[in-house]
Amino acid sequence: MVQNVKTVGENRYRETFGRHYEEFKVGDIYEHRPGRTITETDNTWFTLLTMNTHPMHFDAEYAKASEFGKCIVCSPFTVALMVGMSVTDVSQKAIANLGWGDIKMTHPLFAGDTLTAESQVLEKRESASRPGAGIVTVKTTGFNQHGKIVCHFTRTMLIARQGHSVEDKVGY
Repeated sequence: MVQNVKTVGENRYRETFGRHYEEFKVGDIYEHRPGRTITETDNTWFTLLTMNTHPMHFDAEYAKASEFGKCIVCSPFTVALMVGMSVTDVSQKAIANLGWGDIKMTHPLFAGDTLTAESQVLEKRESASRPGAGIVTVKTTGFNQHGKIVCHFTRTMLIARQGHSVEDKVGY
């Protein structure tokens, strides 16, 4: 998690988060912490809130007959948690998410599992149409508490350059 502090007055400081475009370096890996232990309630609420009606996510009797023998965490919840974990490192100063790609669910998660994630900077380039921004692509990988990869995806974002973020404009 990128946390900086800036002076906003005499004996007064404000925490800031995230990276400007210039601060990304291809090949760098950011480990996102804290992790998140997923509860049965988290999974059930997310599943039903998003109208996912597959009983593998909320019907224990149904799931007992599956190859897993119990309910599995809804995969969009896994992706959403990983994105959320990465915000303070990779997209706190984003202008926009431009897209996600190559999403792979490689191992199931279950209630009680703890998810952690990390992002590697794959590429960056200046924006041709926005001089105050650049485009950054990362690969984010999620792990369970045993170090098993459970999911990975790429994400491309339009990131503000120094002096051009909303935070810079409003003195946040």
